[in-house]
Amino acid sequence: MIQQQLRQLLPEREVDPSAALALLCGSAAAVGVWKWLGKRQIQKKIEEARRTRDEGVKKMAKAVQQFREQVPHVQTDAILSLPLLELTERLQEGSLYPKIVLYTYLEKALEVTQQTNCLRHFIPECEEQLQEIQRQREKGLLYGIPVSIKDHIGHKGHLVTCGLVQCLGTPVQEDSVLVKVLKRQGAIPFAMTNVPQSLFNLSGVGDPVSGILAVPCALGPMARDVDSLALCMKALLCQDMFWLDPTVPPIPFNEEVYSSSAPLRVGYYDTDGYFPLPPCMRRAVQETRGALQAAGHQLVPFSPPRIHYVMNELFLKTFFADGGRAWLDVFTGGTVDPNLKSQVNCCKIPKLGKKLLALILKPLFPRLADYLSALGGMRSVKEMWNHHHQIEAYRTEFIARWRELRLDVVLCPVLGPAFTTGYPGKLLTAISSTMLYNVLNFPAGVVRVSTVTEADEEELKLYRGCCDDPWDRTLKQAVAGAVGLPVAVQCVALPWQEELCLRFMKEVETLSREKRAA
Repeated sequence: MIQQQLRQLLPEREVDPSAALALLCGSAAAVGVWKWLGKRQIQKKIEEARRTRDEGVKKMAKAVQQFREQVPHVQTDAILSLPLLELTERLQEGSLYPKIVLYTYLEKALEVTQQTNCLRHFIPECEEQLQEIQRQREKGLLYGIPVSIKDHIGHKGHLVTCGLVQCLGTPVQEDSVLVKVLKRQGAIPFAMTNVPQSLFNLSGVGDPVSGILAVPCALGPMARDVDSLALCMKALLCQDMFWLDPTVPPIPFNEEVYSSSAPLRVGYYDTDGYFPLPPCMRRAVQETRGALQAAGHQLVPFSPPRIHYVMNELFLKTFFADGGRAWLDVFTGGTVDPNLKSQVNCCKIPKLGKKLLALILKPLFPRLADYLSALGGMRSVKEMWNHHHQIEAYRTEFIARWRELRLDVVLCPVLGPAFTTGYPGKLLTAISSTMLYNVLNFPAGVVRVSTVTEADEEELKLYRGCCDDPWDRTLKQAVAGAVGLPVAVQCVALPWQEELCLRFMKEVETLSREKRAA
């Protein structure tokens, strides 16, 4: 059959069908070999990255062992239990030495990563930074404090991979501004931690797809308590930051706002109506609302407007303005995390296919249909400009509602508790509770207030969400069996009011601690 078709297409006197068939088979074989070589090259890059990581771990383990032999009686538990403010105070006054603190944290990090694989790479230059801070004339606010940084934050001489093969092989040539400021304030970056591949599971696209300005992504510190976050902000909002990055407003941290004890007018809601969260998360908001009210703050019901519209028309269309092509490109020549495959496969559907599927699914699964429709992208520059205008208009509408109620801050839920392994990539749209404040570009923070109880687990059995669709059922599966895990709330303030946001977070933290101690 193949030879007959070749005869019809190619005159016999010009090309022998057998030769053409051989050429075709040879080409197919060549393509197969080329693909095999490509996969082999990818595997080599991955193996090299793992080897480098393992060598770094071994080097740090050896350094920790040597330190232990030199200083065998260090009370590591006592050091690790110190709150950041107390740790910085003892380092500043000299009752604790930076070297002891650094190696104590290195030892603990080695132990933790063996259990969780949380570290992508140790930073051997931390020992050089240790020597550097000891030579500085003035001690920075973070003098001697060991810090970890996420994989996508640049550190000179190290890779920024975001979990992507195409990012392997080219180390960063200089420290990022964030790392430079941390170092000048005396901090010691000692490890880089893992991130979701392409930074897309729960939080949005970061470095791999640049130029997305309509819905900005933000960096923020993580710590054990709010005072630690405030100290970090004080350290970062300094002249070095303003000099290195002139786009940061040269406004130092406002201690007066953070330390204020004036009663607050707090807006609150426990669901956004788009993706109802598990019972424990809504309970956390209601219990915190009661505690704030009892402490003398004024609580006002607040309903964020049109979250369905924000999620589909503003958020998803921003990140998939090109139909997801730029995001798909970051996986070229690499492997895809199984957690992301459903999202990747959705993006690969042709635009017309997405529209047809959306029409078919609309009566049964409206949220899924809206999601597929949003993945279709935009047709023109004019449409994108109009989209940006819509985001600006929504921000104006949201702030107007905030002002009408004369709110200082807002208390609301946050996605949680921690998902079972394998589920985050299946629930991108569950992030509506935090996505809203990315769209608005408002400062927001998360504070732990409780833990999942047996009663929460029983109530979870009755959870139906708002649509009883596959996403609602998947969320129920993702958070099942979470008794004892932390439960948190989200605290929000208006733009440029980070200190007020932190002050509100501190109030929530204090009240929740008092409740647990009672």
